[in-house]
Amino acid sequence: MTEAPVAGGRGTPDDPWLLKTPSLTSEYQAWRDETLTPPALVVQVGSTRLSYQLRCIEDCCAMLKARGDWMALGSADEGKPVQPDTVEAWARNEANPAGGYYGLRKGYRGRFANYVSPVLEALGLVELEHNPRNNRIRVL
Repeated sequence: MTEAPVAGGRGTPDDPWLLKTPSLTSEYQAWRDETLTPPALVVQVGSTRLSYQLRCIEDCCAMLKARGDWMALGSADEGKPVQPDTVEAWARNEANPAGGYYGLRKGYRGRFANYVSPVLEALGLVELEHNPRNNRIRVL
């Protein structure tokens, strides 16, 4: 297990977290923006901006706590099939607390597990694996 892939930042629009994806292959920035409606976790990957309902942080941790064990990430783009019993499947499921996708921009609502999980790790809420593939997460 490697150290949390985060460098600096307070998680604000002016001082974003500098993160790496679970596989440690790509860098991106993320920050909370509570001025948006609804409040959002914003992710900037190169020129692409994704956003997820900010409540995803608490909701995902609560789900992982209730599960009590490791869970596969299963990251996938919106419109692509997802593996069942993964963080990505949960983040799209109508039975989750958001009633479906946490992603806010149609066409860019996927990849939740890839971008939100490192935020949870940076906040010290979860343990995240950093293998080339098939990473898992569990609440601390």
